[in-house]
Amino acid sequence: MDKPSVVRFAVEGEKFEILVKPDPALDFKLGKKKDISSIMISEEIYSDSNKGTRASTEKLMKAFKTTDQTAIATIILQKGDLNLTTDQRRKMVSEKRKQIVEFIAKNFVDPRSHLPHPPLRIEQAMDDTRVSVDPFKNVDEQTKDIVEQLRSIIPLKSENMLLEILVPAQFAAQSYSVLKSVGSLKKEEWQANGSLKVILDIPAAARANVIDRLGSITKGSASVEVSK
Repeated sequence: MDKPSVVRFAVEGEKFEILVKPDPALDFKLGKKKDISSIMISEEIYSDSNKGTRASTEKLMKAFKTTDQTAIATIILQKGDLNLTTDQRRKMVSEKRKQIVEFIAKNFVDPRSHLPHPPLRIEQAMDDTRVSVDPFKNVDEQTKDIVEQLRSIIPLKSENMLLEILVPAQFAAQSYSVLKSVGSLKKEEWQANGSLKVILDIPAAARANVIDRLGSITKGSASVEVSK
């Protein structure tokens, strides 16, 4: 069996700990698992798991308003800090880092060329600036600070552009849902012949992706122009 992980949670200065199975506990924190009974190593609620010191009934009642250990363990696991294994942290940081690189590549451009930086260039800049990635924080929560750090290495600007798009009638319905998913529709006109004309607001770095997706749907028949 894997070495137990500790989940720590503090309430008004009092510390509480539970011992859990590492991978099931992480799945629970990420919303992939709901049954806490299969996660717990034991039902004990500790004040110090290393010393084997159990939390007193009085302290549990004061902090959680109950002595039901399953209910208390659920709160601790939901709100507490899970001590990740080295392998878990490495995998989570790697995945979150990949998501951040993709986000920056799609939403920021080099202000000199108005083109996105290649993902490999962004990754190298993250290495050079020794950017720290939090595996539990959302991408958008971290990106602002990370972009500020990267600007000492590469120029980055969040820039939007307007595209004037005309889609032939036979591809209009399918294209419409895609256009709504990749940007903000500032104007839409359904023509008498069934074709669709829109003005789409997108991050400048997403232009190539939008053109590629439209081209795939419409077999290259859509018209895409940068709005002046």
